[in-house]
Amino acid sequence: MTDIFETLESEVRSYCRGWPATFDRATGSTLFTEDGQEYLDFFSGAGALNYGHNHPQLLEPLLDYLRSGSITHSMDMHTPAKRKFLETFQDVILKPRELDYKIMFPGPTGTNTVEAALKLARKVTGRQHVLSFTNAFHGMTLGALAVTGNSMKRQGAGVPLTNSSKIPYDDYLDGEPSNLSWLERVLEDSGSGVDKPAAVIVETVQGEGGLNSARASWLKSLSELCKRHDILLIVDDVQAGCGRTGKFFSFEDAGIVPDIVCLSKSISGYGLPMALTLFRRDLDTWTPGEHNGTFRGSNPAFITATAALERFWADREQFEQQIAARATQLHEGLAKIAAMADGAAVRGRGLLAGVAFKDISAAEKIASEAFDRNLLVETSGPESEVLKLMPALTISSEDLARGLDILLEAAESVVGERELAAV
Repeated sequence: MTDIFETLESEVRSYCRGWPATFDRATGSTLFTEDGQEYLDFFSGAGALNYGHNHPQLLEPLLDYLRSGSITHSMDMHTPAKRKFLETFQDVILKPRELDYKIMFPGPTGTNTVEAALKLARKVTGRQHVLSFTNAFHGMTLGALAVTGNSMKRQGAGVPLTNSSKIPYDDYLDGEPSNLSWLERVLEDSGSGVDKPAAVIVETVQGEGGLNSARASWLKSLSELCKRHDILLIVDDVQAGCGRTGKFFSFEDAGIVPDIVCLSKSISGYGLPMALTLFRRDLDTWTPGEHNGTFRGSNPAFITATAALERFWADREQFEQQIAARATQLHEGLAKIAAMADGAAVRGRGLLAGVAFKDISAAEKIASEAFDRNLLVETSGPESEVLKLMPALTISSEDLARGLDILLEAAESVVGERELAAV
C-alpha cells in the first residue's frame, strides 16, 4: 500500500524522516506508536510540552470547557477564559517578579510574537534597524528570518532580508567571552557608520543555534548598554522560557528586565498554539487593529495555560527546586557522554542542554541510534553538531535516568573506544 505521507505531503517535512514511526497516543514523557511501540520523549514538542503529554490536571479542565459549549474562537473579544488567564498570569507570574508589562496576543506561534515585537520596536523608536546575534533563530516569517543567523533557513525566504545586522553572541569569537565594548564604541562614534538600531533581540540560550548559553554578566551588560543608548532590548523566550532553563523567564537569573519579551511554545501548557508579546506599558502605542490575526483568541489554550500556571507556578519555589534537581541529574549524565569524546562539551542551561561534538556527524548518528533504542532526541547547531535534550520539566528521576542510560549506550555505539582519538 502506498504511504499517503510520501505521496501527498510536501517534501518540506523533516522530523518524520529521522523518526519514521506513526505516533498515536502519549502520556507524560512517553509516546506510543499505532503498532504499540513505546518511546521515551526527550524532545517535548521542541519545547512546546514542558509539562509532558496530556497532563491530567490540564486535560480535565480542557475537556470540561469543550463539553460546556463555551466559546472556542473569539478573535480579541472578551471571554471569561481570557479574563481568567490574564488575572492568573498577572497574579502568578508578573506581580511576584515585579514586572509591569502589558500583554498582547499576537497570533498563535513563536514567529508571530517575534514579528509583533520587531514591528512595535520600529514603531516606537522610528528607527528601522535591528541587531541580532550569530547563530540566532527567531522564526520562519520574513521579519523573524531577517534576525535569524542560519543560512539554510534564510535562503528559504527568496527575497533580500534587510534592516538587520548580526553581531557576535557571547563566547562566539574563538571562545573568548564578549564584553560588548566594541558595540559601545561604534554606537558612540559618529564616524563609525553604524546607525542606532531600534532594538537588539537576543535568546539567553540559543535553542536552535547550538545551545550556546549567554553568561548572566554578559546579558546584564547588554541590558545596560541598551538603556544607555535608548535601544529596546527584546528577549526571545519562546523556547528558553516557561521554566525550561529553571525559572519561568530565562532572563531572571541575570537580574534584567527586558523592554519586550516573546513567549510561545509552552505558554499554553498543553501544546495548543498560543503566543504572548509582553512589553513596558509606555511602549503600548498600538492603534486598534494595527497588528492583528484571526487565531489570537484561542480559548482552549487560555484554559490550559491558566491550569498550568495554577498547577506548577503558584508554588514557584517548589517547582523551581524540582526543575533544578532534574537539571543537575541531566547535566551529570551529559558530562559522562561528553567525556567519551575528545573536545566534546556540555552546553545549555537547565533542561535545555546537550553535548557539542568536534566530529560534526556524531550528534546525528547518536540521535539515530537513540531512536533505534526507543528514545527521541534531536540535534542543534548550524551543522547539527550538538546533541540536544529537552525532557519535560515534570519528568520523573527514573525516566530521566533511563533515558540517559539509553543515550549513553547510543553514544558508545557511535563514539566507541576505536574512534576516541579521531573525534
